[in-house]
Amino acid sequence: MTDVQLGMPALPARPYPEEVHARLVADAAELIGRYPVARSALLPLLHLVQAEEGFVSPTGIRFCAEQLELTTAEVTAVATFYTMYRRRPAGEYHVGVCTNTLCAVLGGDEIFAELQQHLGVKNNETTEDGRISIEHIECNAACDYAPVVMVNWEFFDNQTPESAKQLVDDLRAGREATPTRGAKLCSFKDTARILAGFPDERTGAVDESGAGGAPSLAGLRLARGEALPGTGGTRVVSPRHEGTEA
Repeated sequence: MTDVQLGMPALPARPYPEEVHARLVADAAELIGRYPVARSALLPLLHLVQAEEGFVSPTGIRFCAEQLELTTAEVTAVATFYTMYRRRPAGEYHVGVCTNTLCAVLGGDEIFAELQQHLGVKNNETTEDGRISIEHIECNAACDYAPVVMVNWEFFDNQTPESAKQLVDDLRAGREATPTRGAKLCSFKDTARILAGFPDERTGAVDESGAGGAPSLAGLRLARGEALPGTGGTRVVSPRHEGTEA
């Protein structure tokens, strides 16, 4: 009979060790207390357990269910719906390559294919040293910087196959890799804890998050009647308030 993996947890799942369980219970209580209905905290709780193990394990499913008085089936239904919750351990650096339409035609498909060959892993697999996992992403919501690669959900814009291979080589070698936009990189587990709703304690990390770059703000500037660089001062769209009284 064919071994089919459906992503469902193997039950019964073992509990966390006592000291880990006590720590997670305290964190879970803080998250649950932010919502008027306890089950609304399920998404943050899934990020919390992912921060513990690097993926949402059967143990993590059981923990979330117990904290929210849900069934493991209810938790599993949510955990397997959202792609940011991994079903197998991620690497220290999780690399997502956008292969949606615009990124794909501008080189995303080529980048993803070459990275798999370069790393010797396939989609949703992790290198033997545990440093890099790779995944194709349907959309990184950054079409104006295509093709885009993300590492632990931080942007590396306008990539090529060569720059992407250099990026993963730097990460594996412990060399610093600076995102095009956003805060400096931290581990996948640390990123998951931030996504759960706990503050990023690193000095200056919040200020580094920044705002939209020039390509993202081009439409807003045009709507305001401003001229874009390289257009010779021509306004494509008149300001909305032009010809009206203040």
